[in-house]
Amino acid sequence: MRKIAVFTGTRAEYGLLYWLLKDIEAAADMQLQLLVSGAHLAPEFGLTVEQIKRDGFTVTEQVDMLLASDSAVGTVKSLGLGVMGYGEALARMQPDVLVILGDRYEALGAAQAALLMRIPILHIHGGEITEGAYDDAIRHAISKMSLLHATATESYRQRVIQLGEQPERVVNVGAIGLDHLQRSPFMSVAQLSQSLEFDLTNSDYAVFTYHPVTLADEPGEPTFAAITQALNAYPELKVIMTYPNADEGGRKLIPLIEQYASKYPERIKVVPSLGQQRYLSAVKHAAVVIGNSSSGIIEVPSFAVPTVNIGARQQGRIAASSVLHCAATGDAITAAISRALELKQSGQLTGVTNPYGQGNAVEKIMALLRTEQLSTVKTFYDLPGVNS
Repeated sequence: MRKIAVFTGTRAEYGLLYWLLKDIEAAADMQLQLLVSGAHLAPEFGLTVEQIKRDGFTVTEQVDMLLASDSAVGTVKSLGLGVMGYGEALARMQPDVLVILGDRYEALGAAQAALLMRIPILHIHGGEITEGAYDDAIRHAISKMSLLHATATESYRQRVIQLGEQPERVVNVGAIGLDHLQRSPFMSVAQLSQSLEFDLTNSDYAVFTYHPVTLADEPGEPTFAAITQALNAYPELKVIMTYPNADEGGRKLIPLIEQYASKYPERIKVVPSLGQQRYLSAVKHAAVVIGNSSSGIIEVPSFAVPTVNIGARQQGRIAASSVLHCAATGDAITAAISRALELKQSGQLTGVTNPYGQGNAVEKIMALLRTEQLSTVKTFYDLPGVNS
């Protein structure tokens, strides 16, 4: 029986991993170990470890590493605490393999600890490009520390191979979050309204999430002011707002979100964390998704809902035709929302192709976990014609 450890440090990443966790837990030949850290353990970001427990999972280890800081130095110190805590946790867990999704600094710390402890890593969502955030470099770094790779598109698979990873260990599985389309129940508008205590019936509404931009020149406070300018141009549009993540600058945005919402209680609803079912249900029935979350690029197009992708954070990602990119200015965001609402109301998004697949990634990842030989010894793969 293989001991499969899975790391999660944010609400978004956990939501994507949900069905993989369920299938590992149910497998007779696997033992699930869950390593929980980061914003999951912070009350200001929703204390989402409690949602993990409500979903029926046993948390094997918790590593509290997130300092109450909104600076680059605070992030570095949090990462250092994480590496120490992850090393101690992994020493107790003794997993056969560690599954890491994505590109967060919390995940980087877990990968560093696993590498030095000779624990093989399976990395999900490698090979992608997000030029506006230092997550881009972190993602590639985790890929280089990993043995196995589950990418979301074939072009991303080729990029991981370009990094020197053996082709037979890099598999295009599609986006893991799309498994929810096939396997998860969705709430009706009435059920969602009741759960949020916010009436969405007979109203067009937007789902909004904006995260700090950690690399490009896009300061959070002026950008949020531009966003509110754009939202105020559509007073008939209700908005569900979620908190940003725990990146540098995220804490500065939270009071701005709360202050804005307090001015329009009948129109704006703020929820620190919706959870995966409520989030995807809200997206399913929304008129538009606004912000700079990766979900707007990867999952939202499958619902034939337009995305207004603001600024530089997601720049470089493959995107469906339903994703409208705009600059982080009030006029640009206003124009993009107008175009998105036109597309939605005209029905032009029906049949949009999502380049990230149709939702069977977990089955392919499970096959990787079952069949691949596990080792931390790797040979660098040169592309044909290189160093020959």
